[in-house]
Amino acid sequence: MGFRSLLAVLNGERQAVPPVWFMRQAGRYLPEYRALRAEKGGFLALVYDSDAAAEITLQPIRRFGFDGAILFSDILIVPHAIGQALTFTAGEGPQLAPPLSGARLEGLHPAPEHLAAIYETVAKVAKALPDETTFLGFAGAPWTVATYMVAGEGSRDQAAARLMAYREPERFSALIDAIVDVTVEYLAGQVAAGVHAVQIFDSWSGSLAPQEFDRWVIAPTRAIVERLKARTSVPIIGFPKGAGGNLPRYARETGVDAVGLDETVDPVWADEALPKGLPVQGNLDPLLLLAGGDALPGAVRRIRSALAARPHVFNLGHGIDKETPIAHVEAALAAIRSPL
Repeated sequence: MGFRSLLAVLNGERQAVPPVWFMRQAGRYLPEYRALRAEKGGFLALVYDSDAAAEITLQPIRRFGFDGAILFSDILIVPHAIGQALTFTAGEGPQLAPPLSGARLEGLHPAPEHLAAIYETVAKVAKALPDETTFLGFAGAPWTVATYMVAGEGSRDQAAARLMAYREPERFSALIDAIVDVTVEYLAGQVAAGVHAVQIFDSWSGSLAPQEFDRWVIAPTRAIVERLKARTSVPIIGFPKGAGGNLPRYARETGVDAVGLDETVDPVWADEALPKGLPVQGNLDPLLLLAGGDALPGAVRRIRSALAARPHVFNLGHGIDKETPIAHVEAALAAIRSPL
């Protein structure tokens, strides 16, 4: 078996040249992905076609040799399994029905077969990956998943979920608990099928006031981490996008093994504020990768220098933009893989 440098870093090993993967590295910026999607159909059809989803997961590994492969799927598989109907409409994004702002959780009919399809993809990728590549599974964090389930779609300020949390805290808490339960099973299933580590995406954590952040981000994430660690031994990355000053508390109180930094976080501050020795991941601005140019290698070096004293996985601060040129990815990887 080859040396998995990314897995070693997530387990606390510092390396002179950080391992690297990019969020959304499997997807629309790759011509091979666009060709397969044109052949197979819409996004959700690709996700539930285990052969297609495995191929898409492997495409950026073949092209760039990333140290980590991220499962090609979506955070809304969990609400689909809980019983909401899920569709992806071009130009409008995902839609969940019925929205729980006007419907009851108890009225949904669970569909666990949607999770089984993802496990098939994991098993196929696990067999095909190079030995040295760390395989990352993932799920959405309960708060972020709940925002979609309540509104039935994405929103700029997550107002529908925030209002439910204030007006009907018991009802909202029951929804969070249901998401926690399914997410634990989902991540444990991914581990059993072959992933080496998992990431919990909290894409909308930045929309909450501090007390609400504690209740709806930290507490349910801690519950997932505790229950998952009782069943598996894989590292868990927490990615609370927009957490800002709440980040150190998130790192201390959730129990995650590594913390992802979004592009708004100063890595020098993060190195000082986060627990010593905690692995961190991040945090190049995806728009700088899209822009390219002379600023790109300098930004890579600054991030690497700021985090050089601790275990560091190089990544973007969020997902790669679909318009990003291949040449810009290659330039970033050259800078990441060069000696400081």
